[in-house]
Amino acid sequence: MEQFHQAPNVYVGEVNIKVKNLDYSVTFYQNIIGLQLLEQSERKAVLTADGQTPLLTLEEPVDVIPKQEHRSGLYHFAILLPSRADLGCFLRHFIQTGYPLGAADHYVSEALYLNDPDGNGIEVYRDRPSVEWSWKNGLVDMATEQLDAEGILSESNSEWKGLPAGTVMGHIHLHVGDLEKAKDFYTKGMGFEVVSYYPQAVFLSSGRYHHHVAINTWQGAGAPAPLKNSVGLNWYSLVFPNKEAREKVIKQLELMGAPLSKDGTFYVTSDPAGNQIRLLL
Repeated sequence: MEQFHQAPNVYVGEVNIKVKNLDYSVTFYQNIIGLQLLEQSERKAVLTADGQTPLLTLEEPVDVIPKQEHRSGLYHFAILLPSRADLGCFLRHFIQTGYPLGAADHYVSEALYLNDPDGNGIEVYRDRPSVEWSWKNGLVDMATEQLDAEGILSESNSEWKGLPAGTVMGHIHLHVGDLEKAKDFYTKGMGFEVVSYYPQAVFLSSGRYHHHVAINTWQGAGAPAPLKNSVGLNWYSLVFPNKEAREKVIKQLELMGAPLSKDGTFYVTSDPAGNQIRLLL
């Protein structure tokens, strides 16, 4: 795995989602996805791939309601595996479970897609080496083509033992109501670069990754934020390489008039669609 998810880049660290039934969701994410339980309380569970680092947190709000349609929020969070062999092992496990699955070759990556029991979107993928990516006029070439499932399966005969320790949160893809406003927030505020476009979607990154964050209006232009107790995204974190990099972004957000507050050691902001972000070191 390459260096796109460590300093000096800004990358997604952890995703926190809301679910209807915590115990049921914990079982799904352990047995189907292959995460390990790090800690659990009555309404919250923290999951990890390496036994130490929080990767995904599940919360069951009081009076939780099902995921609302035609709203902003989570399209999917994307779990990045270290190798094609790891993806092959995951795919074989998934075929054995019989759980519904989608798939695509994006040129830069090979990806599997599914929803958790509450409709929260998940991508599990592996990156092709960045030397194989094609760039033109500052944009990386991405598409949606048929996945070579047989080739992926042939990469590994390893026994499924859950997600490997080198697994990270590769990116997050979000529904927004106004694509231009969201793009301005993530470029002029958060400091990401636009690296690709797709119909009604923009892909953004730091360090010339194919994307750390993607935004789209596929739930409809002007889609409102979901209710607080709705299933879906609670927040996600962005990890900065140092205080100077984070301070620069904080100043940019202040100049834009973006919401900003401090909570202990981290700052909290929200994009124009209401997707909450924690700014971490």
